Amino acid sequence: MPKKPLSPKAPILVVEDDGLVRTVAVDMLEDAGFDVLEASSADAAWTILERTPGVGALFTDIDMPGSMDGLALAGCVAKRWPDIRLVVTSGGKGLRDAEVPDHGRFLLKPYRQDHLIEAIVAAA
Repeated sequence: MPKKPLSPKAPILVVEDDGLVRTVAVDMLEDAGFDVLEASSADAAWTILERTPGVGALFTDIDMPGSMDGLALAGCVAKRWPDIRLVVTSGGKGLRDAEVPDHGRFLLKPYRQDHLIEAIVAAA
């Protein structure tokens, strides 16, 4: 079943442990008109998700420190908040979209702004 249309005011949570890469992703999304939240680990992202209703999408790197990686985070989010769109990224691991939970999308690093936006919009 397709998710609701993504509202530009529904924040996108960017989860990336590399501060420079996170800043670039946040800037890309903000330049496209989205409200953005950010976290440096899956654990920090989970805390934000529990405290922030209405998150529209999760954009997470796979390889991160902490109790779970980005792919595990995406799986947990899909179970608890099925309306959140999921996009996972990696520079070292290639996945097919079918391997991302809940009809999400995979985006290989390095990515361009238009590809990031397309992936978030296409995640269903």
